[in-house]
Amino acid sequence: MGFGLSDLSQSIFASLGLPGGTNPLSLPESKRTCLLLVDGMGLEALSQYRAEFPIFKEIVSVAALTSHFPSTTVTNLTSLGTGELPGVHGMLGYTVRVPHSGTPGRLLNALKWDDRVDPLFWQKIPTLFERAVAHGISVANIAEKRYEESAFTQASLRGAKYLGANRIPDMVAQAKVALAEPNSFAYLYINSLDHAGHNDGVGSEKWLVALESIAGLITLLISELPRNTQFFITADHGMVNAGEKIILGEDNPLMENVTLVGGEPRARHIYVQQGCINETAITWREYLQNRALIYTKEEAIHEGLFGPVISEDSYERMGDVIAIPSTDVILIDPSRIAQESAMVGHHGGVTENEVAIPLLKAL
Repeated sequence: MGFGLSDLSQSIFASLGLPGGTNPLSLPESKRTCLLLVDGMGLEALSQYRAEFPIFKEIVSVAALTSHFPSTTVTNLTSLGTGELPGVHGMLGYTVRVPHSGTPGRLLNALKWDDRVDPLFWQKIPTLFERAVAHGISVANIAEKRYEESAFTQASLRGAKYLGANRIPDMVAQAKVALAEPNSFAYLYINSLDHAGHNDGVGSEKWLVALESIAGLITLLISELPRNTQFFITADHGMVNAGEKIILGEDNPLMENVTLVGGEPRARHIYVQQGCINETAITWREYLQNRALIYTKEEAIHEGLFGPVISEDSYERMGDVIAIPSTDVILIDPSRIAQESAMVGHHGGVTENEVAIPLLKAL
């Protein structure tokens, strides 16, 4: 499957001297490293449009990474934070069922959260940020101020010193502060491109304006970061523009025996009545045919969809059936028709546009 964000973060912290880890990308030793993660900047789209922005001609491509499944922010940022694959850390998608929450149960939206769920209990794996700080490496998380106290940040990216920055100049200034420390790592996160893709689609005018602002941020960082700083740029996933829309409503034959719909339109966790998993999988395969890949839970585990190791937590949260559109189809949750139908760009699946992500080196 190639290298992903779990490999990247392991490699970065190994290059900074964190003991006990691995360096699968063979990154050179460094005392200062900056990583900019651009939410939604897939390799395929970047390759198509990068020539319009001169700064990308100055940047070296280190590797083509692969988004972990599902190709979505919740899962991949947690893999970055922990250095583990989804089957281990248990953040298996945008929404998953909370185990033992009754019948049909309730969904946890990992970006909006649920006050009844302790984020440190939900995601128990110590983060690389925590381990690095304990070893004397200075770690900063630089992103919008509104994310600082979020449960998702606590679950997936805890341990870093949070430096809130809502504007590009502020992000650059905070990165300079963070990297003034010897033996330091600054993680920068920006999601304007992802928002533009969801709202107007990849390649739209709004998306290109957002990419232009990203190019500007990269240019500023190159000129302002302290000397001898390694500066990498990556993403968490790419995106496809929606085509056919299938609403998973009560009148849809796909919903027979289904009790709860989780995940997102390009990667669905489907929870079904006891004893109906195989029957439901057959129904979904016959209905969708070549428009989607359908796995039972056991098939998904056997295929290593979430990685070779599945924790007990991951097993309990995982859908009984996993549905992954393979064309430009989106599978719409009937409780979220307005929101999901309005979005042009989507991600979560396993197409090249969704899973291929860049790893670029600017310094």
